[in-house]
Amino acid sequence: MSLELLKRLGLFVALCVVQILILNHIHLFGVAIPLLYIYFAITFHRNTPKWAILLWCFALGLAIDVFSNTPGLAAGSMTLIAAIQPYLLELFIPRDSFEELEISAKSLGWGKFTFFSAILILIFCLVFFAVEAFTFYNWVHWLACAVCSAFLTLILILAIESVRTK
Repeated sequence: MSLELLKRLGLFVALCVVQILILNHIHLFGVAIPLLYIYFAITFHRNTPKWAILLWCFALGLAIDVFSNTPGLAAGSMTLIAAIQPYLLELFIPRDSFEELEISAKSLGWGKFTFFSAILILIFCLVFFAVEAFTFYNWVHWLACAVCSAFLTLILILAIESVRTK
């Protein structure tokens, strides 16, 4: 096994356990839920095959769904993010950057990493809560849940990155 595979598997298990045991029980003001497992999709290397990103993200979403009793919400949302991530990443990195580029605040810079993460997190939260509600009858609550959860998730990811880059 390669070292990258072991690191990815460790991150998979860690994010799954933290989300299921701790973060699923946090509901700030009845709208904000931290969905930290999207960090898994954000941090794939530049040269990772698209099929591998899709497979890993679907597996993580499925694991979250199984233990959180949310059939298909996380798996579908994570698969969408996995499909978008490589194409969105190409907008934020220079064309002449090397193939083994690790996606982090250190390699991209804090501004680009924050903007890249914010876009992916917002899309994820909008899709996640739209599928959960399955209606736009109460669209104000849906939008509040999506935006507040995206903001809380972004803060947690930036906190992790500030510790990771030191």
